Amino acid sequence: LAETAPGAIGSVDGLDGGRRLGLRAGAVDDNAAWDDYLLYRQRFLESGIEAHDVDVSGRRVVTVTRTDGSPVLGAAVTLLDAGGAVIAGALTTSDGTARLFPVGDIGGMTISAAVGGGSASTALDEGTREHHLTLDAPPSPSPIALDVLFLIDVTGSMGDEIDRLKATVETIAERIDALDTETDLRLAMTVYRDRGDSFVARTFEFTPDVAAFATALAAVTADGGGDYPESLNEGLHEAVHAPEWRVEDAVGLIFLIADAPPVLTYQDDFDYAVEMLAAAARGITIYPIASSGLDDQGEYVFRQLAQTTGGRFVFLTYGAGGGPGDETTHHVDDYSVLSLDDLVVTIVEDTLAPLEG
Repeated sequence: LAETAPGAIGSVDGLDGGRRLGLRAGAVDDNAAWDDYLLYRQRFLESGIEAHDVDVSGRRVVTVTRTDGSPVLGAAVTLLDAGGAVIAGALTTSDGTARLFPVGDIGGMTISAAVGGGSASTALDEGTREHHLTLDAPPSPSPIALDVLFLIDVTGSMGDEIDRLKATVETIAERIDALDTETDLRLAMTVYRDRGDSFVARTFEFTPDVAAFATALAAVTADGGGDYPESLNEGLHEAVHAPEWRVEDAVGLIFLIADAPPVLTYQDDFDYAVEMLAAAARGITIYPIASSGLDDQGEYVFRQLAQTTGGRFVFLTYGAGGGPGDETTHHVDDYSVLSLDDLVVTIVEDTLAPLEG
């Protein structure tokens, strides 16, 4: 892979883009602070702000491990009704977990997990929200297959930060490639705007070539948009379905970078709520990164995307006058702040850690 000259923006050895250009960010894990998230969700729904709600209050967390206790990546976890029909499904992520969201009467429902010809199942009951299933599964392949896609809003409102974000994304890509963990890394990018612009969504296919990814990223410009919400529905659909994801035995991550919620009034549109469940069904975890100006509707949507797929809600932080700082207007508590590239690379390291050794 091509190397970056020491000291250049995006260099692993020199001043990287995130630190040099001042982007700072925090993150919260709504699945880890579940009661707080349910309260936030209730207050948002009572506000009357529009969103495509998915009832997640009955969440079941399913952990699938081998007999030695190691997590199983890519196990198919399925929610079945009393007659054995499939209600919903998801693939386990790197820590062996998947989240299912039964609603209504759960009588007779079961959860099953399967991989490599082996399977296990358990019955649902009202008092149990976490389930542990054990499979006789083969070891995860080495090196770890890692697919990372950056989904970027490139409308005009992103113009004030797009160059800094591009430099930071390039740095992130290079730092992930340089991690000590042995990975088979591929990078991809989907950019989106809005209907009426020169394009709505475009995808740069997965590549193991970091230099080629950087070249494609450098060509990205911010333009169009006009009104506040953008075609995130179509952008997310494109990101989940257009590239050639390695679904089984692979770690799949989407980092969404945007400053606006999706348009919810278009006819014949995709639905972000459907797409986030489709991502979970393919074992893809979404990490939304909220740029400046994201409103309450956008925050709720972004947190839905993260919570449903097992990700974290990431948000840029600012100081006086809109410059770099440690503050946010979002409805979050108990977060620490890092440079954006440090935070994203830490997320990737945390994701890979359960599969090491």
